[in-house]
Amino acid sequence: MTLTQLSYIVAVDKYRHFATAAQKIYITQPTLSMQIQKLEDELGVLIFDRSKTPVVPTAMGEQIVKQAKQILSGAKHIEDLVSVQGETLKGTFRVGIIPTIAPYLVPLFLKKFVETYPEVDLIFEEALTDEVLKGLNEDYYDVGIIATPIDQHFFEKDLFLEPFLGYVCTGHELAAKKELCIDDLYKKDLWLLNEGHCFRDQTIKLCKQDNKKLNKAPITFESGNLETLKRLVEQNFGVTLMPYLAMYDYDTSCANGVVKEFMDPVPTRKIRLVYSREFLKKNLIEGFAGVIQDSIPDELRSQEETMVVE
Repeated sequence: MTLTQLSYIVAVDKYRHFATAAQKIYITQPTLSMQIQKLEDELGVLIFDRSKTPVVPTAMGEQIVKQAKQILSGAKHIEDLVSVQGETLKGTFRVGIIPTIAPYLVPLFLKKFVETYPEVDLIFEEALTDEVLKGLNEDYYDVGIIATPIDQHFFEKDLFLEPFLGYVCTGHELAAKKELCIDDLYKKDLWLLNEGHCFRDQTIKLCKQDNKKLNKAPITFESGNLETLKRLVEQNFGVTLMPYLAMYDYDTSCANGVVKEFMDPVPTRKIRLVYSREFLKKNLIEGFAGVIQDSIPDELRSQEETMVVE
């Protein structure tokens, strides 16, 4: 029995599909299947019922997977203890980050982080907030970057406040306004992300500041991607909200869309670094947060906490 074999059965349990699990952990499916079969032969039990779709663990398999997670977590703790020794930070650092932050924030600090901590193997994975928190609970992620408050089970560090911006097609009545206000969101043609995205929930909360006006914001299209919402606006369709970094350095000179700031109080979301173990990799977590805060635009560092939408 090896740690590698245990990691393979945990992966299959997570994805409930041999081919998907193999793809996610960057090995071939025959290798994955062979190693799990070898472990089953050694233990004399079936860990997975392969006759079902999706694949599910057997009753004994459920117990084995649970124990495997504990063993892998303990092994990871040992690696973490070693990685924080000495003056040089090193080791693997896995980050779960939500999709409305990842493509806009990571390019701002990645180069500086790699130059500052060349011996750290940095791994990013985009995931929705619930998936990030689940990964932290299972010791799969070292840290998460999210935009919603968490319960007391986790530790968190505030990174910065990010304002909401309006993105309006040029033919829309709001295009003539110098700044937007919250009441403007009740007009019409407000595009939202799909369910599961916290930015969608935050946008709806802004609309619910006045329940009497809520029905004046019909939703006729939903997307899983902020870039899709931008393109809808640029095709002369309606209005959407964007986080500040999604429009940072975005070239609208050739686009059929207008970026609009909000008048005071400006709605913002709080970007947080979250983690489940306070004492391990603390130096690396602090260094990671510091590089991010040093790399964001100056205007975000001085953003005031006037209306944080949680």
